Amino acid sequence: MELERKFRKEKIGVVVTNKMMKSVVVLVERKVMHAKYGKYVKKTTRFSVHDENNETNVGDTVRIMETRPISKNKCWRLVEIIERAK
Repeated sequence: MELERKFRKEKIGVVVTNKMMKSVVVLVERKVMHAKYGKYVKKTTRFSVHDENNETNVGDTVRIMETRPISKNKCWRLVEIIERAK
C-alpha cells in the first residue's frame, strides 16, 4: 500500500548568504497590490533553507520546498539550483 504525499509548497528565490554549515538564506520576492492605492509593491521574505551538500553560492537562483521542521528556523529544503550566479 502506497502512501501519497500531499502537495508541498515550492518557491523560487535568490541565495543571500551561505555562511552556515548545511544552511542557506533564500530571499523570495512577490508583488502585492496596495490596498488603498492599487499599485503593486514588492514584498520580500527570507527563508532558512537546508542545503545538505553546501552546493549553493550567493546569487544563485534556487527552487525550495516545504518540509518537516529540521531545526528551530528551518522548515524548507533545497530542491534544485536553477541558475548559477555569474
